[in-house]
Amino acid sequence: MACVPVKNAGVAEERLDTGEVLLSYPMTTRPWIDRLAKAVGAGEPKIHIKKLQLDALGTSVWDLMDGIRTVGQIVDAFAGHHLLEAREAEMSVTLFLRQLGKRGIVGMR
Repeated sequence: MACVPVKNAGVAEERLDTGEVLLSYPMTTRPWIDRLAKAVGAGEPKIHIKKLQLDALGTSVWDLMDGIRTVGQIVDAFAGHHLLEAREAEMSVTLFLRQLGKRGIVGMR
């Protein structure tokens, strides 16, 4: 809870008319897939851009990530803003951050 989530600088952020956030990020492939593609003559691997539209709650967490606040501070602010119990907010925020981390959208320091 003392880690600070940091947005990946390679992720493009677009604010939609609804106020929600649309993220565009490069999809990375595993190195062995790249080597296999080269071996079969498929050439250099292509970079694919994936998009992820955050809902209102995801956008709320995204907006709280400023590179200064810790996960604990984000959880507290999220719980207060959405009138949630601390444990419920902690579970929601940490799961969301884990999912973003698996996609390479955020990192922790």
